Amino acid sequence: MSAPERIPPRRVTPGAEAAELLANGELTVRGRIREASNAALFCTIALDGSEASCVYKPVAGERPLWDFPDGTLAAREVAAYEVSEATGWSLVPPTVLRDGPYGEGMVQLWIEATPEAELLALLDAEEPGAGWKAIGFAEVGEGRTALLVHADDERLRRLAVLDAVINNADRKGGHLLPTTEGHLYGIDHGVTFNVENKLRTLLWGWAGEPLPPEILAVLDALRGALGDGAPLATRLAALITPAELDATRARVTTLLASGTHPEPAGDWPAIPWPPV
Repeated sequence: MSAPERIPPRRVTPGAEAAELLANGELTVRGRIREASNAALFCTIALDGSEASCVYKPVAGERPLWDFPDGTLAAREVAAYEVSEATGWSLVPPTVLRDGPYGEGMVQLWIEATPEAELLALLDAEEPGAGWKAIGFAEVGEGRTALLVHADDERLRRLAVLDAVINNADRKGGHLLPTTEGHLYGIDHGVTFNVENKLRTLLWGWAGEPLPPEILAVLDALRGALGDGAPLATRLAALITPAELDATRARVTTLLASGTHPEPAGDWPAIPWPPV
């Protein structure tokens, strides 16, 4: 008698089903992502015939930081996902906080990025040109400099606003994941939601420019979602401190009052290192 044909698992993509899979599926560690500064494990996760690849970052593998409380980075990653979902932009892959093989940690859906997308570039020019926004000049060796630019892309603009809201201290080029379907995701949000201004990003191209009406409308709705007793505020209260939640509310209010993209404060390095 021949063995029964094995039905391959159905692959899960971002959406409500992905969140359910990440929260309740069985995690299997396949390897370590060595480029990560903290322990980041590549895994598969399966539930009821569905399967996906994901990243698991256990709290036990977090390196201490002088400006963030120990053991809080995984929760901040989940908080960033919650705020992203509240905007309706879905800029952060589905992310949950759960137990795993090495204890509690962040589990996030793995996103396959397309290498063909051009979001960053170095130009041998003084001005960025059409379709690009200037970040600044960078040394490229042998005493030469080049203009570092990012694409004038509405997806990046939304991500720049999200970073301002969550106070992202580490938006590098390698954290941008464009997909073949045309969506853009941002990852690595462990150093976010600090009470002090720590915004460090490559996405300064719109600094000081007016925020579009569509973004202002999203921020206004987000302000309501962050109100005392609102579902989003309740979920965030379990992930970040009361002071950090208040600071998030204040950043949204400031963006709405100014009506412009934030500019570098000058008392903190504006661009992360290395930038990519």
